[in-house]
Amino acid sequence: MPESNQTEQATPRRRQKAREKGQVSRSRDLIGAASAIAATIVLVSSMPSFPALWRGLLRDCLDGAVSGNLRMETMSPFTGHARLFVATGAALGLGWIAALGAAVAQGGLVFAPASLLPTLSRISPAARLRQLFSIGALRSLLKSLLPAGAVVYIGVGCLRRDWTSLLVLSARNARGVASFTGGRVFEMAWKSALVLLLWSFLDYVFERRRLENDLKMSRQELRDEYKETEGNPIIKSRIRRLQRAARRRRMLEDTKRAAVVVTNPTSYAIALEYHPDMAAPIVIAKGRNWLASQIKEIARWNNIPIVENKPLAHLLYRTVEIGGSVPPKLYAVVAEVLAAVYRAQARALNGRAVSSEVRR
Repeated sequence: MPESNQTEQATPRRRQKAREKGQVSRSRDLIGAASAIAATIVLVSSMPSFPALWRGLLRDCLDGAVSGNLRMETMSPFTGHARLFVATGAALGLGWIAALGAAVAQGGLVFAPASLLPTLSRISPAARLRQLFSIGALRSLLKSLLPAGAVVYIGVGCLRRDWTSLLVLSARNARGVASFTGGRVFEMAWKSALVLLLWSFLDYVFERRRLENDLKMSRQELRDEYKETEGNPIIKSRIRRLQRAARRRRMLEDTKRAAVVVTNPTSYAIALEYHPDMAAPIVIAKGRNWLASQIKEIARWNNIPIVENKPLAHLLYRTVEIGGSVPPKLYAVVAEVLAAVYRAQARALNGRAVSSEVRR
C-alpha cells in the first residue's frame, strides 16, 4: 500500500523498473475467462457430433478389449477416431491461444529474471503465514467468492427452471438423458464463462488501479530519481556557469581579430570579422551592458574601430548568433560601415606618411 506522502504519479523510469521486476497490471481471472470462453465456443460448435464421436470411441475400445485387439503398438482403435481428437485439441489449443492473447493484451510480453531469484520472503514459513492471514489474502478470497456465488446462482436457477424435467428424466432413453445432460452442461458452461469474463474485466481495472497506487512516489523520491537520471542540479548549474564563462573568454579572445565593433553606443556591442576572401562578414562576439563594455575595451586596446549605429546594432544582436554570417538584407548597411572604416584607416595611414616626410 502507498504511504501517505506518496501522492505523485509514477515516472516512466519507475514504471520500467517495476516492469523489469514483473510488476504489471494483469488479471489472472481474465486469462482464465478468455480461455474458458474460447474452449466453450469450440465445444458448443462441435456439440452435435461430440456424443456420436465419443460413443464410437468407447464402443471400439470395448470391442477391442473383448477381442484382444486393444494394444498400444497398433494404436487401434484410436487411429479411426481422429475427428474426436482434432476437435478436442482445437478446444484446448484455442483456449491456450486465448489465454496467451489475454495475458499479452494486459501487460505485453514480460521477461523478468529478477522475479525468479530466490528471496527470503518466498521460502520463509513465517512470511507465508503472514501473507495467508493478511488483508490482501482476505481481499483475494472475497474477490474469488463473488464470481463463484454468481455461478452458483446460475446453477440454482437452471435447476429450478428444469426441475420438472429432472423428475421425469428417468423415463427417457439413454439418448434423451445424454442430450438433456449435455445441453444443460453446455448452458452452464457458457453462462459461467460469460459471468467470469465480465467479472475479470472489473478485476483487471481493479488490479490496474492498485498497481498505479503502489507505484506512486513521494516528492523526495522524484527529486532523488531526477538526481540519478539528470545529475545533481547544483553541480549541473555550476557546470553551466563554467561553460558560459569559458565561452565568454573565448568570445572576448576572438574579438581581437575583429574588423569593426558596432555599438548603440551604451548597451550593445557586436564585433564583426571580415576579410576580402570571405563571402560575408561574421559576428564573432556580441554582448549587452557589462559584456558590451568588455568588448569595447578590448577593441580600444587593439585599435579596432568602434562605430555607433543603433539600428544596426539592435538588428545584429537580435538576428545573428555568434559565428553566424550577416544576413543579405544587411549587406548594404554593413558594407557602408566597413567602407567608412577603411576610408578612415586609409586617411590615417596617409596622414602618418605625410607627417613622417615632413620630419625628414
